[in-house]
Amino acid sequence: MIAQQEKKKFELKIPEKMPHTYILLSGILILVAIMANFIPAGEFQRIEDPVSGKMVVVPGSFTYIEGNPPGIFDVFIAIQNGFVSAADIIFFIIFAYSFVHIMIKNGTFDAVLGTMIRKLGNKIELLIPVCMLTFGVLGATMGLYEEAYGLLPIFIGMAVALGYDAVVGGAIVFIGVSTGFSAAIINPFTVGIAQEIAGVPMFSGAGFRVLCFIVFMSASISYTFNYARKVKNDPTKSVLYGTEVNLSYTSSQDELKKKVLTIRNKLCILVFLVTIAMLLYGTMELGWYINELAAWFLMMMIVAGVVGGFTFTEIAESLVEAAKAMVFGILVCGFSRGVLQILNESQITDTIVYTLSSMLEGKNTYVSAFGMLGVQNIINFFISGSTSQATITMPIMAPVAELIGLNKQIAVLAFQFGDGFSNMFWPTVVAFECGLMGIPINKWYKFIAPLFVIMVVLQFAMMALAVTIGYC
Repeated sequence: MIAQQEKKKFELKIPEKMPHTYILLSGILILVAIMANFIPAGEFQRIEDPVSGKMVVVPGSFTYIEGNPPGIFDVFIAIQNGFVSAADIIFFIIFAYSFVHIMIKNGTFDAVLGTMIRKLGNKIELLIPVCMLTFGVLGATMGLYEEAYGLLPIFIGMAVALGYDAVVGGAIVFIGVSTGFSAAIINPFTVGIAQEIAGVPMFSGAGFRVLCFIVFMSASISYTFNYARKVKNDPTKSVLYGTEVNLSYTSSQDELKKKVLTIRNKLCILVFLVTIAMLLYGTMELGWYINELAAWFLMMMIVAGVVGGFTFTEIAESLVEAAKAMVFGILVCGFSRGVLQILNESQITDTIVYTLSSMLEGKNTYVSAFGMLGVQNIINFFISGSTSQATITMPIMAPVAELIGLNKQIAVLAFQFGDGFSNMFWPTVVAFECGLMGIPINKWYKFIAPLFVIMVVLQFAMMALAVTIGYC
């Protein structure tokens, strides 16, 4: 009886009802605007790093400047500017999902999933760890992240069809790729840039990061797999039980078992594989990013439509349908960018970085390592994008690490952990992901909160291990 009471005492409580996602983000936007009226503006000097070619801050160059605190009208301007600045990712999401939507609409996804169900039988649940590991490896090596957004609806539909819930489908993609990106091995957008700026050999220390990847990926897969099994055995255990979720894909498992691959389906599978292969090649070898990837998805959507037997009018209609399905998520993206606009216009980001980094001076190695991790997690709320965070924080954190007797690799490790894992929990990112998944934000938090606590504990454990062994 006492044990049960103690268990309840420490149980994570997530509110059953939360404000609408847009209201929540607007509240964050207003809070940041209020902070900008009290936090003094400041800036670091910046120079071009000769190795990475990126503009980085000059350590010790911080000065306070005259600020530009936002007013009420500026908050609404920030929302507009947020949508404008997020246009690239917004249209990338639309075009990426349009490609997936065509594959669903022409029956290819049904036929592929039906074939897998018949072939794998009771082993169909192995798709969860296999797919999560695949996304994790792509995130840890080539830096896959936003590129996976268009696949969320298809995996959510797959999970529901197999008897799980929408959270499982979203977790396969989002947690899989996010864990790999955060516990990266040779991710060029986190490890690569951070090591260049810190002045350590590119992709050095990969052996320890492989260990980190195994530890974090094992935790993510085990947590998601156990939740999926629990939901399949008892649907009332789902965090979504009793909640209506709008799905873009609703075929049942019995219906899927009857689907067979046609010649057109097989050709569409070939188109899908070519699309993914070119996406990987373009990103790794040709320097493709959002604009090129969006164009590629748009082009291959047309190809998939033609191969699938659609007329050009039907392809155009499919594009409109896909855009309608993504409206909620892409609006969230604009609101989230509005927060960044307020920070940039009020010029308080550098002040926040300077204040947090100053707190690390004079501490012992373990406390400083943990402090770096905590600081990077906090900074990730205020700075959008791995490259931006690296160029601002690494020129400061790397020298700080050396001054207190730590190898600069540990500063890089703190950056990649703090930059990545907090994306699983910070509301600006979570609201965006939930918008794409069509899952209420409070339900997602109810699912992700225990895993995030596990990840935090593991981050501190791996940082402590890195300091103990003198990771370099």
